[in-house]
Amino acid sequence: MDVDAGVRLTAGNGPLARKHDYDEDDVRVRPGRRGSRPRTRRRPAHEDASPGLVTAVDRGRYRCLADPGTGDERAVTAMRARELGRKGVVVGDRVALVGDVTGAQDTLARIVRVEPRTSALRRTADDTDPFERIIVANADSLVIVTALADPEPRPRMIDRQLVAAYDAGMDPLLCLTKADLASPDALVAEYAPLGVPYVVTERGGDLGELRGRLTGRTSVLVGHSGVGKSTLVNALVPDAERAVSHVNAVTGRGRHTSSSALALELPGGDGWIIDTPGVRSFGLAHVEPENVLGAFDDLAEGAAERCPPRCDHLQDDCGLDGWVEEGHASRARLDSLRRLLAAREGEPE
Repeated sequence: MDVDAGVRLTAGNGPLARKHDYDEDDVRVRPGRRGSRPRTRRRPAHEDASPGLVTAVDRGRYRCLADPGTGDERAVTAMRARELGRKGVVVGDRVALVGDVTGAQDTLARIVRVEPRTSALRRTADDTDPFERIIVANADSLVIVTALADPEPRPRMIDRQLVAAYDAGMDPLLCLTKADLASPDALVAEYAPLGVPYVVTERGGDLGELRGRLTGRTSVLVGHSGVGKSTLVNALVPDAERAVSHVNAVTGRGRHTSSSALALELPGGDGWIIDTPGVRSFGLAHVEPENVLGAFDDLAEGAAERCPPRCDHLQDDCGLDGWVEEGHASRARLDSLRRLLAAREGEPE
């Protein structure tokens, strides 16, 4: 059969039709390999999800306490749901759990939501590292554990952790260990102008005062290796069984015995403590320089009264030198502030 150009047979034995007689209904679309179901950004609300508290993180698995504070708590292992995207989950996070939340052996739940955090303790690898790491979420206080001897105190490390605590909106507490080896008087006097509360402990001694400070709160224990954090944790929570080690006699440093953060409930349900791995550095790249001064109350007033506009407190005409000379603050505190600010600019401490 001869047909004009632009005329063709339709499918089957139907009549002839011209190209402009076709519409989209005549087009057959082959479904893709993933099917033809349209994609949507809508996600389930998971209104029936169970509340949970993240107590440990281990290689992509999250140890959670389902329904905390209800009397029906269960230890549950969970994974992060795809809808969370890249949102991180850390110890202390309050989360929503779905799936198998019975806590039975070999079961796995899903974390589908991370509730808004009230605080977040952060640090970076060093003072020039642009990537910050959240260590713990939703803690009330930061317990800075430092030994009075074996190893020797590191005031610069204490200062850094104080800055991190203030930046996170957490209340700091100095816990001075091994008082049976050295007197705490000098270190207590150094931090007296800041008004930071402190407790002093000794090996095998009573921890009643420390327990009182921790009651009813979620507290994070931080400190470099060898200061006795794990020993304190084992004394406060007898079932914790955290590994302990000795301090190297040559380097004066301890060995890392806690490899990950762990949240533990105090006996009687009167609070939580979170043990963290020992650290040898505490970067502050995430802290804005103007916020560093907030950790030094004894110098902040002088900066407001004496310093020129936009003073970085490292320049020659900084008013804090005169403030210190008049006896309003100690030279050691000003030196500590400037070391932090210099480190914040990438200079070595």
